[in-house]
Amino acid sequence: MRYMMMLRIEENTDMVPSEQLMEDMGKLIEEMTKAGVLLDTGGLRPTSEGTRIQLSGGKLTVIDGPFAEAKEVIGGYAMIDVKSKEEALEWASRFLRIHGDGWEIVSEIRQIEGPND
Repeated sequence: MRYMMMLRIEENTDMVPSEQLMEDMGKLIEEMTKAGVLLDTGGLRPTSEGTRIQLSGGKLTVIDGPFAEAKEVIGGYAMIDVKSKEEALEWASRFLRIHGDGWEIVSEIRQIEGPND
């Protein structure tokens, strides 16, 4: 079963990952890769560098960031292939726990629909 784990963060804070956190995330990513569950992962650039394309009433509108209404944004993601939703939740929980007490983040986990699921 494939899942997308999206990391939701408040974009306009001064929270920057420490060297230790980056090292700990690297170790967990390496463990997930060796376990064969990690398909892809990455952080996302700020919304100020993003663009939205909106379809409304048959008309497309292109809007460049930053997006004033965006408080909580997707800051990163991981695509995983696991045996169960419980296993997906465990990997996401481990990722959140390594951030420690100073972070306010949420990981949204959603199963990916497709021919392989």
